[in-house]
Amino acid sequence: LARQPPTDNDQNQRQFLLNDETPCPHDGHLLYTLSALQILAIAGKLNDPRLDKPAIAAFISSLQNEDGSFSGDEWGEVDTRFSYCALSSLALLGCLPLPNDDKDEEGNDGCDDKHKEAIKPVIDIKKAVSYILSCRNFDGGFGSIPGAESHAGQVFCCIGALSIAHSLHLLNDENNDTDPKNTHGGNASPGGRAGADLLSWWLAERQCDSGGLNGRPEKQADVCYSWWILSALSIMGRVDWINRKKLGQFILNCQDDDDGGIADRPGDMPDVYHTFFGLAGLSLIGFLGDVGEKEGRVYRE
Repeated sequence: LARQPPTDNDQNQRQFLLNDETPCPHDGHLLYTLSALQILAIAGKLNDPRLDKPAIAAFISSLQNEDGSFSGDEWGEVDTRFSYCALSSLALLGCLPLPNDDKDEEGNDGCDDKHKEAIKPVIDIKKAVSYILSCRNFDGGFGSIPGAESHAGQVFCCIGALSIAHSLHLLNDENNDTDPKNTHGGNASPGGRAGADLLSWWLAERQCDSGGLNGRPEKQADVCYSWWILSALSIMGRVDWINRKKLGQFILNCQDDDDGGIADRPGDMPDVYHTFFGLAGLSLIGFLGDVGEKEGRVYRE
């Protein structure tokens, strides 16, 4: 939709997200903050003057905890999903500091001049990265908090966040000891060359006999993990570690013959959620062909 001329529905969606007259009655949350920014980015409206960028950055900053983790909202739940949401949101706003230096060569702190003074300080990116790495487990996967079970959805969040923070190399850093005193309470995590390879192997093991992917051991395959797992493997350059043909066939088998939607697994009722992730998975393994062309070139080659 973002690549097509705006329709009445597009205009209505933008008006809902940027409504000046009717404030939202619900509490702010990092999950929905990121979703709103992503929708605005797709609609080409991130620079709409009604979007209060300093307020969003200040909201995100207020949710970072002393250990580098993020709470989803003022009520305090901590989850690596929220770390991803925070870093991704700030990146979309152009306000994400990089871990290597607090300011760039010109003395800027990662935020555009118009909003710089209003949103200082943003977040402690080094602590954010350290916390994410503390959630890595002995099997190479990541959990929602230190010591929690590895889960493919959390792996996407952690790998995505590390990539956004320019810190993906720390997966293989032999000298990386982000929490030497185990202050986060996590498990001992693998370092050195085994880091990315061990994680990729754990992700590849999520492929079931049906060709589909599950989120953790001993679970059924589900179309949504086509995105969570493939996106993480794609970031690490290891999509070929799974059988793409079998996965593509599994996703296609989940499409409903009558209404065209995609379900979690063959024979179930389709829904928008799994339709979206099914299409995302097909895109990542190259099954969509020329669908998604942009400016005369294939979106993903």
